[in-house]
Amino acid sequence: MTAPNLFLIYVTDVPRATAFYSNLFGIEPVMLTPRYVPFEAAPGVLFALWSGRSDTVTPQVPRTSEVGLMTKQPVDELFAQWVAKGVTVAEEPHDEVFGRTFVVTDPDGNLIRVSPFD
Repeated sequence: MTAPNLFLIYVTDVPRATAFYSNLFGIEPVMLTPRYVPFEAAPGVLFALWSGRSDTVTPQVPRTSEVGLMTKQPVDELFAQWVAKGVTVAEEPHDEVFGRTFVVTDPDGNLIRVSPFD
């Protein structure tokens, strides 16, 4: 069986979201199109921004997903770096059953959760 290798994040403004994720993660897109922008998360695995069909893109359509980033960097250290970049904080760093974590949001309100590697 093939493992999932494409993860879509729904956004309303693809250029704005592309700039946000490029800056936040320090990565560049694989390609640019008006409504779809993929980033290579790992060899053969894409994390992509997608606005949907052009006739359905409106700010009134809620777009919420949760992106997970497991890091080897100390979670509180990464939190401080991201706050310095101006992210919107949804949850301050705290301890959970899986370790230290925090949550920020992208410009569309999608959640980005940071935690240590399992």
